[in-house]
Amino acid sequence: MKFSINKNDIRNVLSKLQGLTGRKTNLAITETVLIKASDASITLIATDLETGLEGSYPAAVESEGLIAINAKKLYEIVKDFPHGEIHFNETEKRWIEIGNQNIEYHIVGMDPDDFPDTPQIEDVVFFEIDSAALKRMIEKTVIISGAADDKRAHINGIYFERVLDDDEKSVKMVSTDGSRLSVAEYRYDKDSELPPGPSIIIPKKGLNEVAKFLGSEGAVQIGFKDNHFIIKRDVEKIIIRLLEGDFPKYNDIIVKGDGHLIKIDRQLFLMMLKRMSILSSDTYKGVIFNFGEGRLLVTATNPDIGESKEEMPIEFEGDTVEVAFNPKYFIETLNVLEDDIAVLNIIDERRPCLVEGENDKSYLSVVMPMRI
Repeated sequence: MKFSINKNDIRNVLSKLQGLTGRKTNLAITETVLIKASDASITLIATDLETGLEGSYPAAVESEGLIAINAKKLYEIVKDFPHGEIHFNETEKRWIEIGNQNIEYHIVGMDPDDFPDTPQIEDVVFFEIDSAALKRMIEKTVIISGAADDKRAHINGIYFERVLDDDEKSVKMVSTDGSRLSVAEYRYDKDSELPPGPSIIIPKKGLNEVAKFLGSEGAVQIGFKDNHFIIKRDVEKIIIRLLEGDFPKYNDIIVKGDGHLIKIDRQLFLMMLKRMSILSSDTYKGVIFNFGEGRLLVTATNPDIGESKEEMPIEFEGDTVEVAFNPKYFIETLNVLEDDIAVLNIIDERRPCLVEGENDKSYLSVVMPMRI
């Protein structure tokens, strides 16, 4: 195999696929990127056995072939390579020459026949979604992560469903860890095409990789077939194996109750909670929120370190509500909230607090109170 390719045509994709090839599996070959050279392009393939990427990029191919080369080392070579063409030439016993007239590397590859087969999925019914919107939905739901040893599908995955009511067409992504829940929604025009389909659970790890490839402009195609989620963007395709399991019925949790609707400056609230979380630890995670007449008082106590408190003015009337929350959950929510004003819907110390933007209703976060 022999070909030349411009550094700029593969540098970004090699950077983005490091999350796949850097993940430990029971096969050493998954640390490599498979390169197929044919016609006037090369195809790069990477997988962690759950998520796979395939992309085609223009190249000057002198002879066709197939190689598997360590993805990390290849990226490091390409990243710091001078601008211009990079020449690849497979010699004997899977040794690969990489360089130009002034630079030369000799890298040993692995047997490409050992590379896992890529699922060949056909007859997929795709539908279109705005690329930037999908990226935001992923970012707003993957912030919730469970324990590393938790094997439950609804903790490790994100629930993806389509809503096809008479007056609404939308897709929703929902995630939870049992202590909080996030719902992100993308609404279609009534005249848009959104085919019906099953609700599924997509691994968060895979969606994290998808987000790296999503741009701020244009649209992508997504579809589901044979227990796989497929997304196509330009010359790239990502396939993720779905999780099997049930997702909790969440609609009753996100119903706004007859409580207090509190509008609060997002940035001021965020910085307040960051200061109050300084004294948090694995043992003492909670802080006390005291909603009183015209003010919010937040108090943090950690017997091993000390205590702190801070007060800010809010519009609040009625009986005082005192409740304990993990400030980390609010901080992560406020970091992805796109409105300047956050709206808190709180009823009492036993029921969850709902957080959303004042104007943007496409994202809702639910935080359960703590017992202290």
